[in-house]
Amino acid sequence: MEKKVRLGVIGTGHMGQYHVNVAKQLSDAELIGIFDANLERATQIAEKHKTKAFPTVEELLKETDAIVIAAPTFLHHKIAKQALTEKKHVLVEKPISQTVEEAKELVTLAKQNNLILQVGHVERFNGAVLELGKIAEHPLLIESRRIAPYNSRITDVGVVLDMMIHDIDIVLNLVKSEVKEVKAVGSSIVSNHEDIASVVLTFANGCVASLNASRASQAKIRTLNISQKDSYVFLDFTNQEIELHRQASSTTQLGTGEIKYRQESIVEKIFVHKDNPLKQEHEHFVKCIKGESEPMVKGDSDISTLEVAYKILEEIHGKK
Repeated sequence: MEKKVRLGVIGTGHMGQYHVNVAKQLSDAELIGIFDANLERATQIAEKHKTKAFPTVEELLKETDAIVIAAPTFLHHKIAKQALTEKKHVLVEKPISQTVEEAKELVTLAKQNNLILQVGHVERFNGAVLELGKIAEHPLLIESRRIAPYNSRITDVGVVLDMMIHDIDIVLNLVKSEVKEVKAVGSSIVSNHEDIASVVLTFANGCVASLNASRASQAKIRTLNISQKDSYVFLDFTNQEIELHRQASSTTQLGTGEIKYRQESIVEKIFVHKDNPLKQEHEHFVKCIKGESEPMVKGDSDISTLEVAYKILEEIHGKK
């Protein structure tokens, strides 16, 4: 595809507005227009970004090659299925859908129509996470903390699908082993869904992951720690920074053989190319459409992430 990809954005709420802003900056894509159920808001945002507010999803789809779906979660499957059926590439915000069955249907539909279906796990494009895969080869223990103050705009899902799903996605793609056991607890603090959750995942290869998330905190912390046989990795998502701790055995001795100095460990600051992860996510989506890049994560991986997320929710809330 030599020409620019014609892009549309569906949903212009808090996250949707970020998508619109980023879509306008792409060199290989053109923002054709946007749609929102609230036409007045869509019109205001369209005027701000010098684009067009479409009155219906159908009319927007007719004019585009690909769409970004930033609508509420319960609409993801319906809109994505409609777009894929009409041979449009899709970038859909996480979670991909409300059920694993819906996710499988979308992945199958994309494969059948030879289309790109990308899920908006924006942390995959965090500079530190991109470097992480190069140094975390054999994790033994993974510990994540993702806590933040409550945001009243998120009303349709709890902390597992809102926040922890990023860490589930990262951990599964790092460990690359079957999840053998899921243990989880959580509780509702400020909403009708779980607002805090603590999870332990045990993998077939022996790796253990401890994931903790809260959206009822007074601080904002997003970190990931990985213990390996010969190293310890600390990642800060917010600052896009990685520290690599290695054991060192070098010693300095006196003439008598007495040890005067032992270097306990070496700490390396890994160079990270820092960029806007959402913009990188869009750029990757466009490159995949144009055939210039392979999808970073295949659709089956997105299904696995959602399956683990729902096992966690079953543990917390009980099977319905």
